[in-house]
Amino acid sequence: MPHHPLLIGAAQQRPIAIEPHMANRHGLIAGATGTGKTISLQILAQGFSDLGVPVFVPDIKGDFSGIAAAGETSDRLVERAQRVGIDHFEVYAAPTVFWDVFGEQGHPLRLTMADFGPVLLSRLLNLNETQTGVMQLAFKVADDNGWLLLDLKDLRAMLTWVSDNRQELSGTYGNVAPASIGAIQRALLTLESQGGEQFFGEPAVTLHDFLQTDPQGKGVVNILHAEQLYRNSPLVYSTLLLWLLSELFEQLPELGDPDKPSFVVFFDEAHLMFNRAPRSLLDRIEQVVRLIRSKGVGVYFITQNPTDIPDNVLGQLGNRIQHALRAFTPRDQRAVRVAAQTFRPNPKLDTEATITALGVGEALVSVLDAKGTPTPVERVTIRPPASRMGPLTTAERQALMSDSVLAGVYDQPVDRESAYQILQRQAEEALSEEATVSVTTQNQATSRRAGKSGRTGSSILAATATSAMRSIGTQIGRQVARGLLGSLTGRRRR
Repeated sequence: MPHHPLLIGAAQQRPIAIEPHMANRHGLIAGATGTGKTISLQILAQGFSDLGVPVFVPDIKGDFSGIAAAGETSDRLVERAQRVGIDHFEVYAAPTVFWDVFGEQGHPLRLTMADFGPVLLSRLLNLNETQTGVMQLAFKVADDNGWLLLDLKDLRAMLTWVSDNRQELSGTYGNVAPASIGAIQRALLTLESQGGEQFFGEPAVTLHDFLQTDPQGKGVVNILHAEQLYRNSPLVYSTLLLWLLSELFEQLPELGDPDKPSFVVFFDEAHLMFNRAPRSLLDRIEQVVRLIRSKGVGVYFITQNPTDIPDNVLGQLGNRIQHALRAFTPRDQRAVRVAAQTFRPNPKLDTEATITALGVGEALVSVLDAKGTPTPVERVTIRPPASRMGPLTTAERQALMSDSVLAGVYDQPVDRESAYQILQRQAEEALSEEATVSVTTQNQATSRRAGKSGRTGSSILAATATSAMRSIGTQIGRQVARGLLGSLTGRRRR
């Protein structure tokens, strides 16, 4: 069934819109700060929602939540709407679900270590090739033994166990360098300080949670409140979006050429995804972006300049909205020139000169036509959004969170048995066994030295505990043993 095109705005009284069946050919929203990127994002997100397409949008500046409330009409907005061909301008909200890794401005968003896997986790921790190999080994050993890796303390305990058993493991899994284990453990401490303790654990979000529609058939707009996450841990932020992209690619069925997308992901501050990423990861991103459109997924990058996106990825972004760029320095001028060259030329328009002359609410736009061919670039007046331009109040946000179908589902963390508990139990059993052996040995010695030692029963037990703690260090690992006494850092409990 055909769907109405997603209206962006108008160029010389002619509507400019994205064809729904071309929306999964991806897109780009670019422009300097304060030039209108957020409004363009809002228009696209709500337009997809109206088509019945759920979307995922990170909110870095905290100003996108207004999409959950109806806008306010004014003579200026009505006049602008009429100028782009909207005769009856209506205001309304989009169905919205709020997410927040820290659980403050949205439902808690958690993932398990197993969800992430060793490759993405190594990228998150900025590990080198050798350390990444050790991480993969730890995951493999855990998997072979049926030990779940769910949160940070699971991975710490697993790495400690691998380190202390590296000689036995080397024949099957390869050599393990203690220095690599130490480097990974230090990186995990840094991750914990940046919110990793809240991010990793259960109950973990599922892909299905993001693919909701409301009773009227509109796609739910999933907003990740990312102000604190982006500011304090931009690598966690970008890796989370990479996880989502990977999950969509792995789990969604092939659709071929659907009449509209099944899901749309927006990547704000997209340069973070590519900064310092190894060549292998860049190749993987390029491959996923190229192939994921057959799953019906549209990927839209948001950044200040198209040069932030690698050429092999940029070439796959068929629908483009370019807001104003500044050209104060020679470097800025080169960036403007490159941005202009990414568009299909329009003989009637000096693209390079226009980029620096665009006003707020204007953009250079090129979309794919019905046959998939990029249209010549046009100077477009952007349509006004139907939802609020500006953030919700705290009370409005809390009311929507309370009424959400996911209210209470993820609020309380769950700590089921996993690698940490299993290794802890093994340590306790080993400690108990050592204590039994030590007590027996000590009693025999005491009998032979009856009347000579003068030791009390309590001093014998103290010596037994000391012996057991010495032996446990070689069997399970000193850090796990310390965990039995409460000094191994685990999840804080409030």
